[in-house]
Amino acid sequence: MWRLELLLLSTDPNRQHVRHLSTGCAMSLVNSLRLLVQKAMPTRETLAQRTWLQPIAHQLLHPQLWRLQHESVARGVAIGTFWAFMIPLGQTFVAAAHCTWWRGNIPAAAIMTMLTNPLTFGFWLWLAYPVGTFFLGLSTPADAVSVTGWSDNLREVGGPVLLGMGIFGLGGALLSYLLVKMGWHLRVAIKRHRSNERTPKC
Repeated sequence: MWRLELLLLSTDPNRQHVRHLSTGCAMSLVNSLRLLVQKAMPTRETLAQRTWLQPIAHQLLHPQLWRLQHESVARGVAIGTFWAFMIPLGQTFVAAAHCTWWRGNIPAAAIMTMLTNPLTFGFWLWLAYPVGTFFLGLSTPADAVSVTGWSDNLREVGGPVLLGMGIFGLGGALLSYLLVKMGWHLRVAIKRHRSNERTPKC
């Protein structure tokens, strides 16, 4: 009986229509995010035209910095994560310049700098304060970061916030680098395992 019900549900045109709508919405969301990332990501020409990047413009155009190779991608992800928390503005361009020195993937670095943006930067600052006070061994009064207390308590709040953001930057860079390396090794191991399973045994 339950098999018949499943068969009827799978052939129900209304359910199929809902399924198609769900798939279409998901694909539309993915395409929208892809377009958003593409618009936000700088091109080689855009970076090379920046005035303060002119001295290293020839290095920014090097194909190795734009190629998807696991080591360069891991470095790019780490660089982008680091600078996303270190400075509030211009993270993408600073990360690109850093990639020329550490041979990181520039697109990967640019994507990771989007961790902090005008919509999320306030949240990261708010989260950095208790982290910084914890490592400094300070108390965290409830009104320390109130709206009316920012100017009066700037010195008190600034130190823990800077330390917290620094911890996010360094810790996030190290963690993201290791995750990319582990993910690549896992991907290679899975491919080898599948290849061995497909190989006929004598």
